Amino acid sequence: MAQWFRAAALARAKRIIFDAATALFLGAIGMTPAAHAETISLYAAGSLRGALTDIAKAYTVNTGNTVVTTFGPSGTLKDEIAAGAKADVFASANMQHPQALHDTGKSGPVVLFAHNKLCALTNPELKVNTGNLLERMLDGEVRLGTSTPKADPSGDYAFEVFAKAEAIKKGATAMLEKKAKLLTGGPDSAKPPAGKNVYGWHIAEHHADIFLTYCTNAVIAAQQYPGQQIIALPDTLAVGADYGLTVINGAGNAAKAFADFVVSPTGEAVLAGYGFAPGTSP
Repeated sequence: MAQWFRAAALARAKRIIFDAATALFLGAIGMTPAAHAETISLYAAGSLRGALTDIAKAYTVNTGNTVVTTFGPSGTLKDEIAAGAKADVFASANMQHPQALHDTGKSGPVVLFAHNKLCALTNPELKVNTGNLLERMLDGEVRLGTSTPKADPSGDYAFEVFAKAEAIKKGATAMLEKKAKLLTGGPDSAKPPAGKNVYGWHIAEHHADIFLTYCTNAVIAAQQYPGQQIIALPDTLAVGADYGLTVINGAGNAAKAFADFVVSPTGEAVLAGYGFAPGTSP
């Protein structure tokens, strides 16, 4: 888990480097403040809020174009775009949702631009480590939280963990799926106080003792709620998350330039500062 804490600790330094690199990158590709500024509508996974907010601000400062952001569960955002919501760029916590838009003629190619992985966020009192994590998740006295599958890829990834558990203990998948509390990502999910990390809040309020979420989210939760533990999943249960980016058909040149900026080395520097591993540039 040390790499996740190091990534968080290095975020400030990397953002300083990012500010300098941004100017060089934009100058190199001829990106200057627009004579007639455009507004770009970005729909993005909630786990990208911090990183893409920083990237959008830098893009706006250097181009004059405004990025209006909508963050939420990727599956819900995908459905809204498919139904006609005005979006120019879609950044998802999986590849399937943007690919579905592409396959139905709603968007351009999908680019893998970042990687994440699942961790277990736990309350301070729970005696748990990587070795006994599955045993504690199966414990009838331990409350297990996840996000909502289909609406939020984080929930889908958690259920992938449950599926892997079957090879370790017969019947584990059914037990975990039955006991899991779908606490986030749904239309009626409880909301934390403003500014509070939803996963850390659920643990602090004892809605869950273990919450399977992205490691990037867990780092933020542990910073806000000192004492909460971040437990790495054992290799037998480990699940990675691939993040996909696509430009919606009909979007203007400014939106395409913003998407290029997200996958540029400077965009990757900001994502790395928030704990994401780089994807593959186009």
